[in-house]
Parts: sequence; C-alpha cells; structure tokens
Amino acid sequence: QVRLVESGGGLVQAGASLRLSCAASGRAFGTYTMGWFRQAPGKEREFVARITMSGMSTDYRDSVKGRFTISRDNSYNTLYLQMDSLKPEDTALYYCAAASVVSRDPSRYSFWGQGTQVTVSS
Repeated sequence: QVRLVESGGGLVQAGASLRLSCAASGRAFGTYTMGWFRQAPGKEREFVARITMSGMSTDYRDSVKGRFTISRDNSYNTLYLQMDSLKPEDTALYYCAAASVVSRDPSRYSFWGQGTQVTVSS
C-alpha cells in the first residue's frame, strides 16, 4: 500500500510556473513507476507525464512537452512536476499515481492521491 499526497497547486496567470509535489508513504516508493494525471471539469482523466523507478526514463503528453518536467527523489519519497509557461488549457485537478508497470494508462495505476487544483487564468 502506498499513500500519496499532492501539494503545490494554485491560481496563476498564463505564462507563470508552478511546482507540484507528491509525498509518498508506505511501501518502497522507489519500486514504483510514478505518473501525473489531470482531469478538467467534464473531461476524462488524462495522462500528463510518467517516470520510471530509477528516474532514467520519462514520458510526456505532447501538449506539455518542453513546458513540464517530471522528476523524483527516492531518498525523500517525493515526486515532482515542474510546470512552466502555463496555459489556461492546463487548468485541471492534478493527481499523482503509482504503478508496478510502465504505462500511460491510468487503469494500470494502483494508488492515487486526492489531487491538487491548478487554475490558469488568461
């Protein structure tokens, strides 16, 4: 069992930056692929980024490539998402999640946090 708690969301203007954090407790954080997902009102939850156990491999949805950076610190059981050049279309509830496989599919992720709201005004 892994407990995940997100933080760092907020209300910002377009072009600003935010850094999301996801603190993990429970079973060994370093044994999981970690992902960030988001869900906007009326839309399905979508993949944002993921990082493998070691941090050596990352993957991003096209719309955030070059603007978002996923990273992890296994020593501190923490996952990060640095979000730069934010756009209004990035507005959503952002979730971190843990999986035992490398995947973009949210159904493959076993553990989820409660989410942190990111709102980008134009």
